[in-house]
Amino acid sequence: MLTPFPSRTHNCGSLDASNTGQRVILAGWLLPGRRHRAPPAGKGQTQGITGSSFFLAYSSSSPILKGTTGEIDVQVERFTVLNPASSALPFTPSNPFNLPNDDLRARYRYLDLRRTALSDNIKKRNFLEVETPVLLRSSPEGAREFLVPSRVSDTQVSERPLFYALQQSPQQPKQLLICSGGVDRYFQLAKCFRDEDGRKDRQPEFTQVDLEMAYVSWGQDSPTASGFSDQWRIGGTEIRQVVESLIRKIWLQMEGITLPDQFRVMTYGEAMTRILNITPHLPPDVLSAYESNGEVLECIIVRKSSDSEFIRASKACKESLDTSTAETWLKGSGLGCESLKGLTTDGQVQLNTALNLRYGDDIWLSKRPALPKVVLSLTPKTAQGGSTSLGRIRLRLSELAQIRGDFAITADPHFLWITEFPLFTHADEDKDFLAKGRWSSSHHPFTAPMWQDIEAMYRGDIEHVRGQHYDLVLNGVEIGGGSVRVHDAAMQEYIFGKVLQLTRQEQAPFNQLLHALKCGAPPHGGIALGFDRLMAILCKTQSIRDVIAFPKTSTGTDLLFKSPATITEEALYQYGLRSRAGSNTNDA
Repeated sequence: MLTPFPSRTHNCGSLDASNTGQRVILAGWLLPGRRHRAPPAGKGQTQGITGSSFFLAYSSSSPILKGTTGEIDVQVERFTVLNPASSALPFTPSNPFNLPNDDLRARYRYLDLRRTALSDNIKKRNFLEVETPVLLRSSPEGAREFLVPSRVSDTQVSERPLFYALQQSPQQPKQLLICSGGVDRYFQLAKCFRDEDGRKDRQPEFTQVDLEMAYVSWGQDSPTASGFSDQWRIGGTEIRQVVESLIRKIWLQMEGITLPDQFRVMTYGEAMTRILNITPHLPPDVLSAYESNGEVLECIIVRKSSDSEFIRASKACKESLDTSTAETWLKGSGLGCESLKGLTTDGQVQLNTALNLRYGDDIWLSKRPALPKVVLSLTPKTAQGGSTSLGRIRLRLSELAQIRGDFAITADPHFLWITEFPLFTHADEDKDFLAKGRWSSSHHPFTAPMWQDIEAMYRGDIEHVRGQHYDLVLNGVEIGGGSVRVHDAAMQEYIFGKVLQLTRQEQAPFNQLLHALKCGAPPHGGIALGFDRLMAILCKTQSIRDVIAFPKTSTGTDLLFKSPATITEEALYQYGLRSRAGSNTNDA
């Protein structure tokens, strides 16, 4: 089911005789048979009755209440299949008397974790904090990876060396945990690695607070209008509630600040169009040219009378930036610009009047596509004002005004959710090394579309498909991002093959996830909070390197341990990276 569905009121293990006569909504995995069967993994089971038929439902959340669900049955009025197990299971995890060998269970670990014995072991060891592998397989998920050579060779492919990849994030492992049914809610302080260009708030290795939850919502039944709503219109409301509760507790305990009960919400489209669109004020012939090209003309007006804290920064910015960054048109100068090509003198007067321009005001002009494009979506990062020239100019004006002492950003915390991002993009240069001109995922390829846009995706209207993706921003800085995931295997295969046009080789690292979805995965979603960035904000420092004990430089080097470093030719030979003839025993 890929539409909104009702939220559960109880967990299967929480019902007892005191609930007699109540109407309940349960969510879980279904098994045929009566209660004499051995219970599967999870947090309890409930027997349902439909006419003369019996089935068991079990879920994996809330503490196990042993012996209580045997007191009651649930009379089923209606049920919804959220995700059928369309694939023949390699083994039945609910049958503890006929288990396969260790190798097969390891290959399908996400099924093995449905067994009570295994899931209980995980809970005893880590409760719900589950450690995921750091050494994984290379996969095209968006960011450049660090590869780790292995001395194990592939004898079937000319003894080519095999490599691990350090995890960009534990994306597949945490989704597989939820798909398994052994864990209903997972969190982890996850170490992540990305081979990316250095920035002041990023380094090659960083820490995320990772969270994943089962049975998250899939949006609203009501029609979704475009533009700004200040409403959460996508799925994942349960994740929003957990994160907001966590952030409120952190700021109350660490800063003594009481935050609002709910953080504001803004759609990506509204965030990208808050800069003034002056296209409607253009003369008909110029307006027609913009519309035929699918473009709009935007501007930032820095008014001498009312924006005194930014006017000096604007004058300095004009002198330091070339006109290719953003075009400048100063009222009264008698000069046009490329964006206003074809605008007559009368047209300029008309535009001046419409915008209420005065002598001494600065107006920054720039064209952009009418449909905003996604460029950056990695965590953590500093907000870039979108992908437009004027967005970057606005940040530059703020930066210069602060340097000059004319403007100070508020120190009060203002949290904001950005939602309804375009699901796919052509505009992210950081991902094009993998996409090679094809569509790439704005967040990652497991993000679900808004259910209202599913039809548009299948008919090929890719540019207008919005995703159930959400970013949490604090005072202009992104501190976390996540999404509702695709839980339908057919949809995930369509995204891989038809939209992203991944080859079979590129899809191979995702085969285990696709199979897990076919085994009856629940709707799920998650988020990753940038722990280093969050700590830097709480410690009131601009650099994450001030809150990391042994940081790397902006270029990814470690001056203390002098890494990265060369290794011996002999070591290269052992890893299959050099021939034996070229090896020696010299130290690196």
